[in-house]
Amino acid sequence: MTGLPPTPAQTVGPFFGYALPFTGGGDIVPISHPDAITVHGYVFDGAGQPIPDALVEIWQADRDGGLTGAPGSLRHDPVDGSVVGRDHVEFTGFARVPTDADGHWAVRTVPPGAHSANATPYLAVAVFARGLLHHLYTRVYLPEHATALSADPALSGLPADRLSTMVAAAERDRRYRFDIRLQGEGETVFLAFE
Repeated sequence: MTGLPPTPAQTVGPFFGYALPFTGGGDIVPISHPDAITVHGYVFDGAGQPIPDALVEIWQADRDGGLTGAPGSLRHDPVDGSVVGRDHVEFTGFARVPTDADGHWAVRTVPPGAHSANATPYLAVAVFARGLLHHLYTRVYLPEHATALSADPALSGLPADRLSTMVAAAERDRRYRFDIRLQGEGETVFLAFE
């Protein structure tokens, strides 16, 4: 019997694009919503290269700070079981978007409200990407709330240059850019939850 050639190497993943993204996953509110804003950016690895197969999730309070988002992001058709997505009426406070071939992601939402009396409004972010055994958590603060960050007890020990990695840049009216850097220069601050 002759020897067999070695089995080719196979990747373990990520395979986020297979089942997790859904139609309209980045549209927390419809484009016609009067308070709609767009938050977008790129996910970069430690070498500064964009990651084309990452997944970004957003969780947020509504404009009034309410955290009781309605279910409905993953509604299914009762006849054929296909995913029909959001109803574009109820605010779910949730988005899930894959990065594109250039590492870009985008969500359409409303500015979040403060969820408690002394809280600074933010968008909670979870990042899933290749090479990460566990997803990472960070926050997106809009520029109009940046001055209140140093008063947040969870962030009080961070120097100003590190806090700035959690603040989106205003590009133009109602459009903000927030790049996520997993490592290296300008690495985004990631939070540990216990």
